[in-house]
Amino acid sequence: MRLPSLSVFLAALREPKRWRKWLTEAAVILALVSGVTLWQNRGLPEGPAPELAGIRTDDSPVNLAEGNGTRLVVFWATWCPLCKAEASNIEAVAADWPVVSVAMQSGNTTSVARYLQEKGLAVPSIVDESGSIATSWHVRGVPTHFIIDPAGNIRFRVVGYATGIGLRVRLWWANRFSLT
Repeated sequence: MRLPSLSVFLAALREPKRWRKWLTEAAVILALVSGVTLWQNRGLPEGPAPELAGIRTDDSPVNLAEGNGTRLVVFWATWCPLCKAEASNIEAVAADWPVVSVAMQSGNTTSVARYLQEKGLAVPSIVDESGSIATSWHVRGVPTHFIIDPAGNIRFRVVGYATGIGLRVRLWWANRFSLT
């Protein structure tokens, strides 16, 4: 497939009907994406983050209430293809930002730790074998991401695949423009 030249593109911009059509299509796409995002985020917590405490697969304790600073909370599962696809994004973000990882309904601590080791993933995870932590956070699907600001408030919620740059921008924004 051959891309049109710059002159063809500029000529198309001069045609009012085509320009209006492009704007209309862009507005429809934006409305669809916004609608899907609102639907996916329905029921997820806002404001102060719910309690989250546990022991990670590396035996380190986690208590979100004791944490200072901006952090990412990510719910994922070993059986989730999107979670596998974004695992490297989470690993890269964890190099610069605190990450609390929760393996939802993925087996016991031994099986999740083995999975992490086999995949070469360094971010330890809290194991939520029964899904009770996910239920308290109203998580219905994975992956689900929460950006928590230094005051402990949820600033962003992302359901589905998240890019590294998207997570980093949200973390930076929550850190820079905290609601404290």
